[in-house]
Amino acid sequence: MTALLASPTLDERLRAAQIASRTLATVPTGRKDAGLEAIAVAIETAAARILPANELDLANGREAGLSVGLQDRLRLDQARLTALAAAVREIIALPDPVGDVVRGSTLPNGVTLSQIRVPFGVIGAIYEARPNVTIDIAALALKSGNATVLRGGTAAQHTNAVLVALIQEALESVGLPGDAVQTIDEFGREGATQLMHARGLVDVLVPRGSADLINTVVRESTVPVIETGAGVVHVVLDATADLAMATEIVVNAKVQRPSVCNALETLLVHRDAADRVLVPVLDALRAEGVTIHADDEVLRRYPDAVPAGEDEWATEHMSLDLGVRIVDDLDAAIDHIREFSTKHTESIVTNDYANAERFLAEVDSAVVMVNASTRFTDGGEFGFGAEVGISTQKLHARGPMGLPELTSTKWQVRGSGQVRH
Repeated sequence: MTALLASPTLDERLRAAQIASRTLATVPTGRKDAGLEAIAVAIETAAARILPANELDLANGREAGLSVGLQDRLRLDQARLTALAAAVREIIALPDPVGDVVRGSTLPNGVTLSQIRVPFGVIGAIYEARPNVTIDIAALALKSGNATVLRGGTAAQHTNAVLVALIQEALESVGLPGDAVQTIDEFGREGATQLMHARGLVDVLVPRGSADLINTVVRESTVPVIETGAGVVHVVLDATADLAMATEIVVNAKVQRPSVCNALETLLVHRDAADRVLVPVLDALRAEGVTIHADDEVLRRYPDAVPAGEDEWATEHMSLDLGVRIVDDLDAAIDHIREFSTKHTESIVTNDYANAERFLAEVDSAVVMVNASTRFTDGGEFGFGAEVGISTQKLHARGPMGLPELTSTKWQVRGSGQVRH
């Protein structure tokens, strides 16, 4: 690691990001918004540069056996570029958190105290096959006054290189430092290792991707990490669940975009509702191409399913596969979630107010829902414009991370000559 740390190119990029972060920390909101608008325009007008690079990454991914789910995450098209530009403009419309006063007071001796939001400085990100994350993180970091160092993975290397170049050009076009956004993809896994050990140059690290990637970063990094967990996401159909509502929520949560972390992975059906809802809901899923991985009781009731494997309940499929299990009651459903959840998102479909409130109170996940699709766990849907990730830890941030979650605080103390006695 020491030899790599001495690499002038890699070391220079980290130090350039740090220097740029000092400039961004004091840039007025209007100038940051101008940079964001320039980024949005670049995304909209540079499809001829972005899409061929993305197709090259996709072709390489298919040749390397990249899963269908990861190919979907990797793919960009004109519609997705338009959506990315729109997300950047949503960030422009959001309030700038930098300088917000969290709390304050005046001491009896006249000294005033103010706790204010300030940027982290340099945010590192390690993620897989997600070029949209390159834009989301860079844009949120810029608005919150942070520089970014991005390791987007070999699978998206060509796409990310073009996107970062466009972002740097956009920033420089409005007088902001292009060094505020860096990619280290070309350094491969050694570059990722360097980023994880760049304490003093990088202030916080955010991993996004598979459980293996996240666990590796959490285990090996000496830079403080905000953990974004994999999504073994549950929906519970309670005894009083409305059939039409249950069907719509379950199909949406599983089918709309199965490759993302807020997609449904395990369906738990209350025994008292099974006769009424199980077969219609599974038929609706099957009609959408979903393979049902069933426990023994579900399999007896629904022979078109396949037996659940040994690791089914801990599996994040990211595909049109779903584990289904019948549970005796709400206690059993909550116990199952406690054992197998990655603490991302859980939802219950119920007409029982007491059960709804109990589920909200007792389930310990970043987002807990009643009568809503798990697909709503998303920074854009929450009104954040975009998100850096969905934190499943409890320190600093939890759930979708928007602008305030990319800041720390500091205390400003103003006196007029007071000394402590």
